[in-house]
Amino acid sequence: MLTVLDREGLLRSKTLNVDATTLEANAALRSIVRRDSGESYRDFLVRLAKSSGIETPTREDLSRVDRDRKGKGSNQDWRSPHDPDARITKMKDGRTHLAHKAEHAVDLETGAVVAVTLQPADRGDTSSLENTLDEALENLAVAVGDEAAAQQMSQTPFQELVADRGYHSGAVLVTQSERGLRTYIAEPKRGRRNWKKRPGEQEVTYANRRRIQGTRGRGLMRQRGERIERSFAHVYDTGAMRRTHLRGHANISKRLMIHIGAFNLGLVLRKRLGAGTPRGLWARFFEGFRPLPRLDELIVDLRTVFDRLRVLILPHRSDRSLLAQWA
Repeated sequence: MLTVLDREGLLRSKTLNVDATTLEANAALRSIVRRDSGESYRDFLVRLAKSSGIETPTREDLSRVDRDRKGKGSNQDWRSPHDPDARITKMKDGRTHLAHKAEHAVDLETGAVVAVTLQPADRGDTSSLENTLDEALENLAVAVGDEAAAQQMSQTPFQELVADRGYHSGAVLVTQSERGLRTYIAEPKRGRRNWKKRPGEQEVTYANRRRIQGTRGRGLMRQRGERIERSFAHVYDTGAMRRTHLRGHANISKRLMIHIGAFNLGLVLRKRLGAGTPRGLWARFFEGFRPLPRLDELIVDLRTVFDRLRVLILPHRSDRSLLAQWA
């Protein structure tokens, strides 16, 4: 797919943006069991209550025992018997759930997804970054191998890395500097720092700080919010993958690659036809009839019929209000 994007001039690959999001796993949190003994969560609480002197604990007693217990959601102690790759994590809406972590590497000039990796949800951004960058480099190497595609690519691919503050650390900046990359990673507020034991990190941290405060750095940060979030919205929200229906990273990754391929294909269609989705292409088709007289009402009726057929054939969560009106 990257070779096709490159031939269409949609893969510059000079500046990559990396970001991650969480996907809700197809497993219930109440079904987790102990890693050491296979004991269920309820049985574990009953044993704790009995050891504290409660012979026949009620549900209120179990809640009281569990309320103030520290480390009760540790992934080192608990696992899902149905999806061993899922991890206990806090979602962006504040809920705690079993989840997976999907990380994208996006070409910041065109919005094309260069690489995607599926990793444990409890893995930090600074730890998961290397896997995604290695995947991106492998994919770019394959695209460069095609002579026709390589002519459209930047002469110096992958020179700059853009990321949010979750990826900022001294070790990450040193590693990317050794790769020969210019980093534009947002820096969190940490206060005054002591660099006596880490002189190498001081230089790359100050250089990254100067870059993100410059004109180009501020421009890249504005584009980051548009390009990377657009891929998340199309693949997971519109594509109905915010909650996975498969289990295991191997199976979910296959489904994820199909969605990413469809997203990149939409970029190609948008360049060739001016519309990246079937609905957008349908709208452009009707735009050609607007100059003709007495066809406005017919166009509105046809659009209404088309929308109703789409909702009935491929319903989406956002279409519930329309279904309620037609019922």
